[in-house]
Amino acid sequence: MGIARVLIVGSGGREHALAWACLRDAPELSVIVAPGNGGTAGIAENIAVDVIDAQAVARLAAEREVDLVIIGPDAAAAAGVADACDARGIPVFGPTAAAARIESSKTFAKRVMEAAGIPTARWCAGDAADRTRLSGFIAELGGACVVKADGLALGKGVMVCADVAEAERALDECFGELRFGDAGRQVVVEELLTGPEVSVFGLSDGRRVRTLVPARDHKRIFDGDRGPNTGGMGAVAPPPDTAPDALLGEVSRTVLDPCIATLREQGTPFVGCLYAGLMLTPDGVRVLEFNARFGDPETQVVLPLLDESLLDIVTACVRGEVSAGVARARPGAAVGVVAAAAGYPGDVRRGDAITGTDALDDDVLCFHAGTARDAGGTLRTAGGRVLCVTAIGPDVEAARARAYGNLARVHFDGLQARSDIGRPVAAGARS
Repeated sequence: MGIARVLIVGSGGREHALAWACLRDAPELSVIVAPGNGGTAGIAENIAVDVIDAQAVARLAAEREVDLVIIGPDAAAAAGVADACDARGIPVFGPTAAAARIESSKTFAKRVMEAAGIPTARWCAGDAADRTRLSGFIAELGGACVVKADGLALGKGVMVCADVAEAERALDECFGELRFGDAGRQVVVEELLTGPEVSVFGLSDGRRVRTLVPARDHKRIFDGDRGPNTGGMGAVAPPPDTAPDALLGEVSRTVLDPCIATLREQGTPFVGCLYAGLMLTPDGVRVLEFNARFGDPETQVVLPLLDESLLDIVTACVRGEVSAGVARARPGAAVGVVAAAAGYPGDVRRGDAITGTDALDDDVLCFHAGTARDAGGTLRTAGGRVLCVTAIGPDVEAARARAYGNLARVHFDGLQARSDIGRPVAAGARS
């Protein structure tokens, strides 16, 4: 399968990084990003499309005669973009809607973990009608628990609770106040685990898995992991407190391979990027969650370290021919720092002019997310997470210094950025 034209579905920093990686591997490649952002417009062709309109995405792929579709966001996978492309015979890297339930339903994911023998937290699931049972489980845990919206909630549907009153309040917010809309009508309550978090991407052809360098993102808005959860304020790869080779071997054996095998046995083979969100507890690796796509902002630090062709790996997955094992990584570390708009993660202000993105060092990357150009060509904020400045160095500290030194050249009114991305994290509760 020769690859000349690729369609990348999505509009964030992850999609900019995917487009960048594909073109790094194949500069002659024709890349479309739908709908894209102000950064992808500079390296690819942006075409406006609703990512959850599966038929519209498939029609675009057919009309433009693309050789490969790569699905970025979780909502596109859950909406059946892969199914619509499959129906037209268009090769697609991304799971079917049925397989994507590993992310779109926390309850489904827990049941897969249970069937596969994957280590995870004790749990209980239910809706408002199951309130008594859920409350009993919370009491059994002594109130220290995590309440998760079952469905997709933009990475923000997780509430960490310290006591019974806080946990009951979390249930009220889901069932009574519909804080997360339909996504929170069903919840999963888990025991509270402690330890540092790590993310691992496994690229799968439905049978085998090729893993990429581990990463860690920082979810909270403020330094020291304080404040509300966001989609991610920055990331580091590999995390400084991990032994990547040993970790990837264990995760492949105990988490990724069993998950892929169980999904296949259940009739929902998974082709795409299986993201394992992990906690390194005192009792060993535990799975916090699965995602059915590349993570954001982890992709922005993982792909710059990849010392193989992403396009070749993805194509092998679509063909059913990927080689199991660990992908080669460049030596050193990568740190990516997110610059967020005023108001994020609440009511976001849009339209502020962005300057300085053209003043970064040549080997420092600036992946756009919430950006757009106005009619006069001025780059402006257009979303919550605006961009991610990523630097590579011989170690984490060197990469951090370069990332922050370059981020200081970027300006827009209300810019928010954490100052501690890449620093070791306390072995605290799941954030």
